[in-house]
Amino acid sequence: MTNFTKRAIKDAFAEILGEKPLSKITVKDIVEKCGINRNSFYYHYQDIPALIEEIVTEEADKIIADYHTIDSIETGIKAAMDFTANNRREILHIYNSARRDIFETYLWKVCDYVVNAYADALSKEVSGFMSEDRAALVKFYRAVVFGLAMENLREGIKDGAEEDILRITRLQRELIEKAVFEKSDK
Repeated sequence: MTNFTKRAIKDAFAEILGEKPLSKITVKDIVEKCGINRNSFYYHYQDIPALIEEIVTEEADKIIADYHTIDSIETGIKAAMDFTANNRREILHIYNSARRDIFETYLWKVCDYVVNAYADALSKEVSGFMSEDRAALVKFYRAVVFGLAMENLREGIKDGAEEDILRITRLQRELIEKAVFEKSDK
């Protein structure tokens, strides 16, 4: 019953979030939508931000689980962009709310995972890929991917954003891989 109730709360919240901004959503809206009482909501969640945090955490973990191997930055970005496209209104409502910090924390987590998985794949391909180089690559790419994702959100998740982001990362990847491979050949 607990899992059923939590799922009902999450589904009701997601549906309402697709219809109106986060700042306009109340616990009353959620419980009326899923047909439970307020006590049931508060049994499972302290407040709406706690509900958001659980949903965002689950979604970030799902992206990571679905893409357990990443052979390129593009694969990782594609995963995040697919999620964004499928949940556009909800993501923008959270992004444009006072609770943006919750979303940013888990976006950073996904970016970190994507970049580390890519660096692991690259490390296997390149002999002599030093840990210092890997650390610098991860730090740089994590900031780039996060920055591109935040810019996309700031612009309202415009059409064509995925192609632009993939083009930028592909060009940057080619430069970095060229430098890494040239260094390993020496």
